[in-house]
Amino acid sequence: MRLRLFPTLGSLAAGVLLAATLTATPAAAAGTDYAALGDSYSSGVGTNNYDGVSGSCLRSPQAYPRLWANTHVVATFQFVACSGATTREVLSGQLGALNSGTDLVTISIGGNDAGFADVVTTCRLGSDSSCLSAVNTAKAYITTTLPGRLDETYRAIRSRAPYARVVVLGYPRLFELGWCGFGSISEYKRNLLNGGSDTMSSVISSRAGAAGFTYVDVRGRFAGHGVCAASPWINGTTWPVVESYHPNASGHSSGYLPALNATTA
Repeated sequence: MRLRLFPTLGSLAAGVLLAATLTATPAAAAGTDYAALGDSYSSGVGTNNYDGVSGSCLRSPQAYPRLWANTHVVATFQFVACSGATTREVLSGQLGALNSGTDLVTISIGGNDAGFADVVTTCRLGSDSSCLSAVNTAKAYITTTLPGRLDETYRAIRSRAPYARVVVLGYPRLFELGWCGFGSISEYKRNLLNGGSDTMSSVISSRAGAAGFTYVDVRGRFAGHGVCAASPWINGTTWPVVESYHPNASGHSSGYLPALNATTA
C-alpha cells in the first residue's frame, strides 16, 4: 500500500501544478496595465519631439513612459502626464486613467507646485541675492506645504488603483559645477539650485515611502550629465523656452528609463 501511495500523491501534485500553470498563463500573457501620470519630466518636455495630439501637454514618443511601454508586454497604456502639471492638476485631470485593474503607475510631481520654472528663471536672470531668496522660498514651500499635497495625491492614486505598484520618480540635480563657459549661470547659483533639488528629493522620498510607494532617486544616474557637462542629458537655456532645464532624449533613454527598469525588473 505504501509503495502505491507515493505515485498517487506525485500524480496529484503534478496535476495541481499543471492546473496552476494553465491558470496563470493567460494572466501572465495579458501584459501590464500601465498608467503614466505626472508633469513635464514624465511627459517628455525637452526631447523636442511630441506626438501632435496631446496639445499643450507635450507628450513625447521619447519620454521614459513610452519607452518603457515599448519594451515591455503591455496590455493597456494610459499616458496622461502633462507639461506644467501640479498635484492639484493630477487630482483633477489625471486620475481617470486609473482603475482597479491598473498594475503599474509611474509619476513625477511636485516641481511645479514649488515654482520650479520661476525659480530657475530668477536665478538665470537675477542677482545672487535674488536667486538665494527664490531658492529659499521654494525650499520653505517644499518642506512645509508640499508634503501635504503629495500625501493627498498619493492617497488618491492608491484609492483609484488599489492593487497597482506605484513608482514615484524623483528629479535630477540640474547642473554640474565648475567651468561652464561665458554667459552661463554662475557656479554659486548652480549650487543653490542643486540644493533645491536635494530638498525636493528628500521630501518626495519621505512621502512616497509613507504611502508605501517605490521611490526612484535619479540624481546618481544623472550625475556627470547635467547642464554644463560634456555630454548633458538636461537642456540648458533653449528655444523654445519651455524645453529649458528639462531632460533631453538621452535623459529619458539613458537616465529615467534604466532607473525605472531597475525597479520593475
